[in-house]
Amino acid sequence: MSTRLFLTGIGAPGRHGANPGEKDEPQDFVVDLDVEVDVGGDALGATADYRALIRTVRETVEHTSYDLLESIAAAVARAVVSHESVMRATAIVHKPAAALSNEVQGVAAAFTAEAER
Repeated sequence: MSTRLFLTGIGAPGRHGANPGEKDEPQDFVVDLDVEVDVGGDALGATADYRALIRTVRETVEHTSYDLLESIAAAVARAVVSHESVMRATAIVHKPAAALSNEVQGVAAAFTAEAER
C-alpha cells in the first residue's frame, strides 16, 4: 500500500543564488514535500520516518550550494527519494527574500524524483 505525505514549511538556511553576494551569507529557504511512501502496516517502522526526511531536507539545503532554485529542488527531491520507503518525492523550494525583492508573494521551484528500485 502506498500513501502520500505532505511535510510543509521546513525551514533551513542556505548559500544559494546566482546574483553577486547571494552566497556570502546564509539566506532563509522553505521547503514543502509531497512524498509517496510505501506503507507496510500500522507501525512507525512500516513507513518513512518524517524526522529523517526533514533532516535530509535541512542537510541538503544547508550543505550544498547552487545558483538556481530549480537545482536546489532537484537535489532535495533526489536526496529524499533515496530513503528506503520513499517511492516518489516532489520538493518545492521557496526563497522568501527573492519574493520580497521582486514584489511578489512567492518565488519557488519544484522537482519530482522517483525511486529506481
